[in-house]
Amino acid sequence: MIKKITPSENQFDIPAKNSYRMVILGSTKVGKTAIVSRFLTGRFEEQYTPTIEDFHRKFYRIRGEVYQLDMLDTSGNHPFPAMRRLSILTGDVFILVFSLDSKESFREVQRLKQQIFETKSCLKNKTKENVDVPLVICGNKGDREFYREVQREEIERLVAGDDQCAYFEISAKRNTNVDTMFQALFALAKLPNEMSPDLHRKVSVQYCDMLHGRKSIRNKNKKLKDGDAYGIVAPFARRPSVHSDLMYIKEKAIGGGQGKDKERCSCGGKRNERDFTLDSAMLLLLTSPSQRTQVGLNERDLRHDNTEVGLQRSR
Repeated sequence: MIKKITPSENQFDIPAKNSYRMVILGSTKVGKTAIVSRFLTGRFEEQYTPTIEDFHRKFYRIRGEVYQLDMLDTSGNHPFPAMRRLSILTGDVFILVFSLDSKESFREVQRLKQQIFETKSCLKNKTKENVDVPLVICGNKGDREFYREVQREEIERLVAGDDQCAYFEISAKRNTNVDTMFQALFALAKLPNEMSPDLHRKVSVQYCDMLHGRKSIRNKNKKLKDGDAYGIVAPFARRPSVHSDLMYIKEKAIGGGQGKDKERCSCGGKRNERDFTLDSAMLLLLTSPSQRTQVGLNERDLRHDNTEVGLQRSR
């Protein structure tokens, strides 16, 4: 029986450098939620339920450090483009999923990869060719090989020349290559390998205090060892507010810091790079590329100018 965790128990002071968000994107009915379910519970649900948006959170204790991994299972319909852009802006690692028996779902992954690089390049002051975004492209439903519509040559062209992109053919239904795919993704992102589902002990939330060493694992349960890697799925996790997400983007953009700074916003005084990063994120979130062109803003205006910080109207 899983013990209910209270909100206060769930609030860890985790450094921003140890907090990550995984975003899973793709068309409807390609198996995004099934992949997430395999990661969190090891189970596969036969019944299909359309996803609007699901948010999950998992805590780890690995080699004495505590990590937080948020997982955003997005809708395949994306009726709200602004929320799709926010999901991309907050993402640290990405899984793009298509179904091997659906050519149109592969085309959607091609579009998503392009959108991720364009969005991230504006925020990180780089060209889209130079943005490092750890992502894995998954051809799911490998158990339906007979109905295959996407050929390997097409997939190879999509991932060619990108060292931060890997491709796997998986079957969430049969649990084929799923763990291997997650290991590769964490390796690309330089995250602890123990975050992979099969490389840590899964414990219930009653051991939550042990993540931060408030209690000795050895004293609580002789079968658990202090040096082992542990993972705990937080029940009833809710996606942070838009404001919190923007603060998260801001903190990540300047290279980390302590988790307690995530909600801090500078007010008044001279504008600095943090303020600019937040403005850039808001503009990217609330407008599409065509809308930015119409109002006279281009990509250069969204980047940090060495001589003056702020959004400039192009002339």
